[in-house]
Amino acid sequence: MDAFTAGLLQRISATQSDLSKARETGDDYLADVEQAELEDLQRLAAEHGVPVTAA
Repeated sequence: MDAFTAGLLQRISATQSDLSKARETGDDYLADVEQAELEDLQRLAAEHGVPVTAA
């Protein structure tokens, strides 16, 4: 796995975790921000052929 793929997967994992925490604490604004970030990262992964498994 190259550095780009590893870094992207790490960012996706961290964003998924942050999204879960935001939802658990009821922070709707932060959840929206994290959801948008996650969607951007998933789009980037798809554009570069990086398989992403659902959490």
